[in-house]
Amino acid sequence: MTADASLEPPLLGFSVARRLAAEVLGTALLLAIVIGSGVMGERLSGGNVAIALLGNTIATGAGLVVLITIFGPISGAHFNPAVTLAFGLRREIGWGLVLTYIASQIVGGVIGVYAAHAMFAEPIIQVSTKLRDGPAQAFSEFVATFGLLATILGAVRFRPDFTPVAVGLYITAAYWFTASTSFANPAVTIARSLSNTFAGIAPSSAPAFVVAQLVGAVAAVAIFGWLLKEKRRA
Repeated sequence: MTADASLEPPLLGFSVARRLAAEVLGTALLLAIVIGSGVMGERLSGGNVAIALLGNTIATGAGLVVLITIFGPISGAHFNPAVTLAFGLRREIGWGLVLTYIASQIVGGVIGVYAAHAMFAEPIIQVSTKLRDGPAQAFSEFVATFGLLATILGAVRFRPDFTPVAVGLYITAAYWFTASTSFANPAVTIARSLSNTFAGIAPSSAPAFVVAQLVGAVAAVAIFGWLLKEKRRA
């Protein structure tokens, strides 16, 4: 789903190469957390899916706080094409950087999945068979991504230093209040389609998720662009 630790545009002191490297590394670590904690949770839960999901949730939310705090001053810590698209639509980063950020996030996500597989002695190359189909799942991803962008835009405006915590807390909550467990991230969705583990999603289910996520991001930019706009003084 980001240049201080607040998901704002990057600081000018860092080169494009460093920003892209931060997006690759940060997204890779995020996916290693998501997939790895899913595998660990499933192995230790004794078949209790709720306990496995709880472990997956806590690790992801906590990891996001740390990753955004660390990489925010370098790249903005987007780790998410929907977030990058939102900042592009707000004209806070150029479209050339938008495209390279998105490519970096997808590459980083795949690397993170493979790293998680390696850590847990899973086959490195996998394809998920876990179907997550239906309009309710897609709508959940719209809501999850809309809420994520609402969290980011509101926090950046009013409490920039709190943004990493706000994002971590929102994702922790959204794991449980959305039917889809809140992917809210096209790069994460693509990467998770390459893992036939607890956190996976079948490739056939991924396109609907990605479309819903992008629509949710655009809707959030439009609504919060109006909501947070200050009235000009005469």
